[in-house]
Amino acid sequence: NYGSRQEIFYAFRKLKKKENLKNFEKNLYTKNIPDPEILIRTGGHYRLSNFMLWQLAYAELFFVKKLWPDFNAKDLNNIIKKYKKTKRNFGSI
Repeated sequence: NYGSRQEIFYAFRKLKKKENLKNFEKNLYTKNIPDPEILIRTGGHYRLSNFMLWQLAYAELFFVKKLWPDFNAKDLNNIIKKYKKTKRNFGSI
């Protein structure tokens, strides 16, 4: 039963006196996994639903009306083509 808010709170509580960004990220559940570059949300919903809020800060978000069982390789390839055209700034101008 994953919840991003719970994950962030857990990491915060583990910090104690070692308060910096690196130490915070070492306490996330995904500490050994790179942050996602793409999130694909199927089903026509335009929200993250408390899913990996910290890790998705710089991800490209794609929302698809199709339900997951109907999502296919052609849909994925279209998203990858759009992603390749995206200029990613990671917070800078």
